[in-house]
Parts: sequence; C-alpha cells; structure tokens
Amino acid sequence: MGVYEVMEEAVRLLLIEKGILTDAEIAAQIDLIDSRSPALGAKVVARAWTDAAFKQRLLADCRAALMEMQIDIGQIAEFKVVENTPETHNVIVCTLCSCYPKLLLGIPPAWYKNLAYRSRTVVDPRGVLAEFGVKVPKSQEVRVHDSTADLRYIVLPMRPKGTEKLDEPALAALVSRDAMIGTAIPTYA
Repeated sequence: MGVYEVMEEAVRLLLIEKGILTDAEIAAQIDLIDSRSPALGAKVVARAWTDAAFKQRLLADCRAALMEMQIDIGQIAEFKVVENTPETHNVIVCTLCSCYPKLLLGIPPAWYKNLAYRSRTVVDPRGVLAEFGVKVPKSQEVRVHDSTADLRYIVLPMRPKGTEKLDEPALAALVSRDAMIGTAIPTYA
C-alpha cells in the first residue's frame, strides 16, 4: 500500500470514528464521482448550442441551469462557464494542484494534473494549445482561467459550422472532454 492509500484510509477511518461521515456516505460519494463522465458535460454543451435561452442561463448561473437538466454538481465549489467566441478562446488550468469539475466531466486527464501543463499554460498558452493541435489565430485572444478549490470552470466551445440540422445527441457526440477544457475544438466533417 502506497503513502496516499495509507493517508486516505487513515482520514476515512477518522471521519467515520468521529461520526462526521458514515462508510455508506463515503461509498455513495465515490460511486457518484465514478458515475460521472465527459458525456454529461457534452449534453450540457449540446443543449446550450440548441437553446439560446438555456445558454444565457448557463452563462449567468451554471449551477441553476444544470439543475434544470437534473445535474447536481454539489456545493463544494462555484462553477463558471466561459464561452469561446470568434474573438476569444478560453483554456482551463489549475496552477496549484488539479482542481477540476469532476461532477460534470468525470475524472481529469493525467496531463491536466501534470506540472508542465499547469505551469506552461499560464506562461505560453498558445504554445501549449499548439501542442494539443489547437492553432489559435493571432486575432483571437487566449484567456487562461485558473481553477481553484472554490471556483471551477468549464469551456462552452463554439458550435461547429454545418451542424444546424443535428439534434442534441448528435451534437453531444462532437464534444470531447478536452473541448470543455479548451485544449480541443469540436469539428464536424
């Protein structure tokens, strides 16, 4: 058993011993996080692409808009949606650790937690994005958003051209986890 597993077990047992949480409550939270995946966030993006009023509510109050879709993101942190536009490309990073909207996107990718990604994205966002295959035109501003324990972000990517006749499930299939972080752009052939 590694150091982190020993620490996790010690903290879990202490929380149970002190009556702060039960074993069942801890198991339920683990099951909830394990049940979440980027497909959930993709459904939200597709809804925003097809429903302008929902999109405005999502941008104004993410938590309330998600509750309309019966998506509970808990109360641990605030959530903010940042919209990519022809003028602005957004990318998310957590410079201190790896704060990530797990209850909307599932488990973060390993590279998101990597020190190189966390430090370089702030200093050279265009260079990092280029390494992901995202070429941001010089005319488009790149905004880096630093997630924290108190505030998590999700990117609302631009809807690809030519998708006007697609329904929400087909649109959701175009949205990757990386697009909701800002390190990919949804495409449609």
